[in-house]
Amino acid sequence: MLGIIAAVLIVLWLLAFFAFHVITGFIHIVLVVGLVLLVFHFLRGRSAVA
Repeated sequence: MLGIIAAVLIVLWLLAFFAFHVITGFIHIVLVVGLVLLVFHFLRGRSAVA
């Protein structure tokens, strides 16, 4: 789930980066949040379902 959210945030960042140069601060915050979620997703790994 976190991987999907991170991927969506990164795609939105890329779209907004090329479309809107006005709110670049917010766009970079979204990028950082997406990357943190992606790293957290990979570090946590898949938990076994009991």
